Amino acid sequence: MNGTALITGASSGIGFEMSQMLAEDGWDVILVGRNTEVLEQMRTRIGEKHDQSNVYVISADLSKDGAAQKLYDDVKEIGVDVDFLINCAGLGDFGPFAECDLKKQETQIHVNDLALTGITRLFLPGMIERGKGRILNVASIAAFQPGPLMSVYYATKAYVQSFTEALAVELKGTGVKVSVLCPGPVDTPFLTIAGQTGQNMFKKSACVTAEYVARYGLKRAMKDKVVIVVGFGPKMLIFFERLLPRSVVRRVVYMIQKKPAKKPKEKKE
Repeated sequence: MNGTALITGASSGIGFEMSQMLAEDGWDVILVGRNTEVLEQMRTRIGEKHDQSNVYVISADLSKDGAAQKLYDDVKEIGVDVDFLINCAGLGDFGPFAECDLKKQETQIHVNDLALTGITRLFLPGMIERGKGRILNVASIAAFQPGPLMSVYYATKAYVQSFTEALAVELKGTGVKVSVLCPGPVDTPFLTIAGQTGQNMFKKSACVTAEYVARYGLKRAMKDKVVIVVGFGPKMLIFFERLLPRSVVRRVVYMIQKKPAKKPKEKKE
C-alpha cells in the first residue's frame, strides 16, 4: 500500500482520472468534490475493481468560506493521514473583464487560489512532521502569460505556479515533494463551463485527453519534477514566448483567445 491520496475536483476531468489511476496503483483515495452522486459511483466502481484500496467520499464546495478547514476536519474524522495531496479543483470564465459577472470572478479566485492555499497549509505540517509526503497542484500553461479575455483565470494559475515553486524551495530536506502540473488545452467539462468551446485555443483538435494529462502528471510528480509542462507544443510555446517582448505576448494571447469569425454553436452547461 502506498498510502492515502486526497484529490479535489475528483468527480470529473484530470482529478477523476488521477483518482482511478492511484487506486489502481494501490493507494487509498479520498474523493473530494461537489457532485456527491458521481463520487459515490466512483467509490463503488473503484471498490469493485480494486478491493485492496479504501475509498472515502467527502462532499465539499471549495468556493465557500471555511471550506479548507471543513475539509481538513472531515479528513481528521475519518482518521487517516494524507500522504499525497492533489489540488485539482478549478474553474474559469470567458469574456472581457469589465463585462464578466463579478461573482464568477471571485469564485475563481476562491477555488483556484484561496482554497488551494488553505488546504495545502492545513495538510502540509503533518507531512513535514512525518518526514514524507507529496503535493501536486494543478495549474495550466496559462500560468506563463497574461490572458486577455480570461484575465482572472490566467492570473489565478500564475499564482498556483509561483506558490508551488516557492514551496519547493522551502520544503527542501523535509522529505515532502511538491509539483505543479501545467497542461495545455484538455478535453474536459471545464471547457464548456468556462465558455471556451468556440475559442481557437480550445478546439477539440488542439486538446489532449484528461487521461493522458493525469498519467503524465503523476509519472513526473513521482520523479520529483517541480514544474510539469505537458506536451511538446506547450513546452515550445513557453520557451519562445520568453524571447518575445511582453507587449507581443499579450497581443498574441488575445488573438488566440478571440472567437473565430464563424462562431460555432455554444454548448450549454
